[in-house]
Amino acid sequence: MHILLTRHVHDSKDLIQKFKSNGFKVSNLPLLDISRVNYDEIKFREYIAIIFTSSNAIRFLDLSNVDKNILCFCVGSSTEKTARSNGFQNVFAADGNVRNLLELVQRNLSVKNDKILYVSGDIVSYPLDQELISEGYNVERLINYTVKHNQNLDLSFLESLKKDMPNLVYVYSENSAKSFLNLIKKYELVDYWMNTNLMCIGEKTSSVLNVIKWKKIFLFNPGEEEFLLYKI
Repeated sequence: MHILLTRHVHDSKDLIQKFKSNGFKVSNLPLLDISRVNYDEIKFREYIAIIFTSSNAIRFLDLSNVDKNILCFCVGSSTEKTARSNGFQNVFAADGNVRNLLELVQRNLSVKNDKILYVSGDIVSYPLDQELISEGYNVERLINYTVKHNQNLDLSFLESLKKDMPNLVYVYSENSAKSFLNLIKKYELVDYWMNTNLMCIGEKTSSVLNVIKWKKIFLFNPGEEEFLLYKI
């Protein structure tokens, strides 16, 4: 079985290793280009909690002056793992859904004037900070990375892909889906996916790629990638 993963290798390396150890062929095609953004010095002691909606938000944050005992809220297991590997001790994780993350914060933090730091990229799928502010929370958002669509494929990778099309493709966001669709159209790959199962996080992600004819489309949450293998 040939599996195509579409996140950056930093986010996929554990899954790549697991799939390969089970005898699967794995290809990696990062659909988004992630870049650091410079920001003003943050006085972390002013905040009672910090929220991360991606592992990249942690990687691109200077953690040298952060009290690792601060309450730390993560969108899912992958982000939680990155937070814990960077020393955070009091970590709460949702199941990969930002709306569930909102509820997690509300259950664990009362509405006060105490400040919460929300760290994210420039593009988000859900206005988490604005939702919390509307509920009376004091939230400040820090953008510490940018996301751009990858617009080109390596030609040797393209030829290899055409000769051995994946049986499974995992797509992790609406933004990634848009990037994938652009590449499919640009390199005239529209008719190549009829025997490929598309695995998407959420209906918004799958709706972007519905214009392509797939074998089947499945929805999943982060951490369920291996489980999906038993559905096909």
